[in-house]
Amino acid sequence: MKKQVQITVNGVSYRGEVEPRQMLVQFLRENLELTGTHVGCDTSSCGACTVVLNGRTVKACTVLTVQADLGEVMTVEGLASNGELHPIQEGFREQHGLQCGFCTPGMMMSAWQLLQDNKNPSEGEIRHALEGNFCRCTGYHNIVKSVQYAATKM
Repeated sequence: MKKQVQITVNGVSYRGEVEPRQMLVQFLRENLELTGTHVGCDTSSCGACTVVLNGRTVKACTVLTVQADLGEVMTVEGLASNGELHPIQEGFREQHGLQCGFCTPGMMMSAWQLLQDNKNPSEGEIRHALEGNFCRCTGYHNIVKSVQYAATKM
């Protein structure tokens, strides 16, 4: 039996029916075709599916779509505005904060949350904020530099 939901994603309101057991990451990717939110592990370990739900980051593989009903979601696609990169996106580009790019959307969303809460984080605070996001390519050095770059631009 499907459930009716209304969710605002990146400023656009969506209504539809979903299976009660459908995860938010599946809704974003399959129903809305917002494929920037990645499915990495399905166990909440990797952070590739990190999005912002009602102002706080969550791992979308652990949230049911029905739990987001009447909520607001921001995905990595929602960071850019009017064709302009968000400072976090710019930072990852300018500071070479990605290699394969698989973890990047989740890293960016976690960085967004950090910079909402702390405008000038130390290297240690950045590393702590990104602990729930795994990168198997970069060693995190340039990711930290990317977040520091964004902090100076925000």
